Amino acid sequence: MSKNKNTITQTFPILGMSCAACASGAENIVKQTQGIVSASVNFATGNLTVEYFPSATSIAEIKKAVQKGGYDLLIENEEEQQQTLENIHEEKLKKLKFKTTWAIIFSLPVVIIGMFFMNMPYGNETSWLFATPVVFWLGKDFFVNAWKQAQHRTANMDTLVALSTGIAYIFSVAMMVFAESLHRMGIHPHIYFEAASVIIAFILLGRYLEEKAKGNTSTAIKKLMGLQPKTVVVLDENTEKITPIGEVNAGDIILVKPGEKIAVDGVVTLGTSFVDESMLSGEPVPVQKSKGEKVYAGTINQKGSFQFQAKKVGKETLLAQIIKTVQDAQGSKAPVQKLVDKIAAIFVPTVLAIAVLTFALWVILGAENQWVQGLISAVTVLIIACPCALGLATPTAIMVGVGKGAENGILIKDAESLESANKINAIILDKTGTITEGKPQVTDIQWLNDEDTTENILVSIEKQSEHPLAEAVVGCFNKNFDKVEISDFQSITGKGAKAIFNDKMYFVGNQKLLLENHINIDAKLIEKADEWTHQAKTVIWFADSQKALSVLAISDKIKETSIQAIEELQQMGIELYMLTGDNETTAKAIAQQTGIEHYQAEVLPQDKADFVKKLQSQGKVVAMVGDGINDSTALATADVSIAMGKGSDIAMDVAKMTLISSDLTKIPQAIRLSKHTVTTVRQNLFWAFIYNLIGIPVAAGILYPINGFLLNPMLAGAAMALSSVSVVGNSLRLKKKLFPKTSFVNF
Repeated sequence: MSKNKNTITQTFPILGMSCAACASGAENIVKQTQGIVSASVNFATGNLTVEYFPSATSIAEIKKAVQKGGYDLLIENEEEQQQTLENIHEEKLKKLKFKTTWAIIFSLPVVIIGMFFMNMPYGNETSWLFATPVVFWLGKDFFVNAWKQAQHRTANMDTLVALSTGIAYIFSVAMMVFAESLHRMGIHPHIYFEAASVIIAFILLGRYLEEKAKGNTSTAIKKLMGLQPKTVVVLDENTEKITPIGEVNAGDIILVKPGEKIAVDGVVTLGTSFVDESMLSGEPVPVQKSKGEKVYAGTINQKGSFQFQAKKVGKETLLAQIIKTVQDAQGSKAPVQKLVDKIAAIFVPTVLAIAVLTFALWVILGAENQWVQGLISAVTVLIIACPCALGLATPTAIMVGVGKGAENGILIKDAESLESANKINAIILDKTGTITEGKPQVTDIQWLNDEDTTENILVSIEKQSEHPLAEAVVGCFNKNFDKVEISDFQSITGKGAKAIFNDKMYFVGNQKLLLENHINIDAKLIEKADEWTHQAKTVIWFADSQKALSVLAISDKIKETSIQAIEELQQMGIELYMLTGDNETTAKAIAQQTGIEHYQAEVLPQDKADFVKKLQSQGKVVAMVGDGINDSTALATADVSIAMGKGSDIAMDVAKMTLISSDLTKIPQAIRLSKHTVTTVRQNLFWAFIYNLIGIPVAAGILYPINGFLLNPMLAGAAMALSSVSVVGNSLRLKKKLFPKTSFVNF
């Protein structure tokens, strides 16, 4: 969704990127295109997220700009796009595996000759024979991509590899061809064919392992996509017709047999069964489904057969929305990534400058064979530098963290909220539907003088209200309900509602509403209300313009897991606050039962948002947890907003995190997820920076004056290849570290 109504925000895969510098370059190209509001390229996912004015530019124009920069944009519909990307990924892995295997095979003889048989007859010529196909056949893409970058006056990782191996190769050929002349001049020629070939072999191996590992970071998406069947059985005039999922329309009647996956969202029309909804709720116990019950795409039918009418298909299903949310979150950038992107943008030019300076210093300061040593040291600097490790450090950890969250029923909308959750030290909880089940039921009714002749008016008013408590009242009287025509219905925020019947005003709501309208309340009704309130029940009053006609008690059970979750959060040192529109006595009773110290009753929606701001002004990082429309303002105000998955669409739309099962124990899990992810990001960045900060000076020869140590270019190539793989590997460790005991979800 775009923030600006006049703009469109879309995500497309970018093809042809080989390192973090590529991502930075492609991002700048798109940003400079006319009509672009914002652009972000994520190297780990390979995606461009772009917001643009359709009146000023088009995707075709953006694609042209990207192509001019030496890359390409994949523009297809989502289903075809995913398949195409998988095919590209598989093809890339196959090519890399082939190139890596043959590069190692060809490089082995060169290494053996270079290390053990340097003086054998025709040794240099043999090395040259084996090194040439490695450099110019198997390593051809490095030179092609470097040339493309040079044409656009940019440089990337391929530029460094092409320069280093190309220089080493050309230098070695020159040394071999002019060997006799150099000997007569008293110069012993050095051949570095093994360096050129082994470096390419190592880098190809590194890219193969990196590509394979990057594929593993997106397993959550693949698992989610695998939940939806390719075809369904649609009933057309009682005839079974196997239909591709893309051709199913809302309104179609679909037959689901035992063991089959449900393809789209809908409502059961015939039959009963038990459905495994663990992928949504996290609960391992199958849920019974009968006529009128909702079913969701991706869930699995158990033993019985049933028919259901499709209500939401394609992108509208809950599963499709979950997949979209996870994809967007994995493609988003954490705040720390902005600094890394700036470094990556200048990294390659800086390394090129350091390599030139290294060569110059060796020549100026002088040493034995200073020209040769200077050249090799410059080549080693080019080889060891690795912007990829920096570029992969944050996004790979975010991808795994977001995916792991989705597998555990925690939907995270962006990387920023995943990072921010680590800092939460205050959580505000709504009561109804958050701490409690959100399924209030009328438990007691007391009519004034036992006269219930006006109950139809009460139910008719509540029928027009959207409040959960109103639904409880309607549900209680529904069987005996004869609707009457009321007029001038008006909802009064935080208090209740009023309406007119037969020219007489009636009120339904809390006691404050009655007192504000100077309505007389009988002492017996007040006594009953106090009794129920002390039992942690919510009290609803019904009155005409003169006197209270009845009082109702509504009870909403505390969720079984709420007390456990609250205890866990308190053990983590987080301050908890409960805000509710309910009365003081009920709020106090719920707070005591759950162990919450701080609470406020009779709170209006705006009061919740103001309370969030108050805590923020005290320097607290505040999370707001709610499920209703009345929570949306506070959710939007909080540092981290968490919505209950079974709450209102508005609350889920505003919130940055959604707990699909509405289980509060997912909150401490989400915080642990954030802590683990942030720790992994810091570890990745530390090693990526340290690697380059130490590796580049050592490659330049900083240790040579101290102990005579010079880094072998082959070792530099191996180290560079392993740096990216180690970063991705460290991110993948998140999969095992998170939720070892509490996860129920199995895809």
